[in-house]
Amino acid sequence: MSDLDEIRRKRMAELERQHAVSSEQMQQQAQQQVQQQQMQQEMESQKKQILVQILTPEARNRLANLKLTKPELVQQIELQLIQSAQTGSLRGKVTEEQLKVLLKQISGQKRDINIRRK
Repeated sequence: MSDLDEIRRKRMAELERQHAVSSEQMQQQAQQQVQQQQMQQEMESQKKQILVQILTPEARNRLANLKLTKPELVQQIELQLIQSAQTGSLRGKVTEEQLKVLLKQISGQKRDINIRRK
């Protein structure tokens, strides 16, 4: 019986070690996720601050409304505006009319697909 008890004891010790290692890994993953979320929040807040500086309130409202229906397009426009501001090609705040022109330019780049049935 002592051999059997010894085997059980060793197996229990091995399982406890495996459990400890897996719980450490889970804690590390959780910490990494928290750090990623914090970085995303920081980047988002920085992006919002820049947009507040370069857009008029009407233009921000238009982007906010458009974001509900076409978030990818809005993200592309925001990045383009931020890059333009960082390079210094923007003079003054972007108005709603200027934003409309930009939207038409970006929307015009996409091909229209027409399907005709005969």
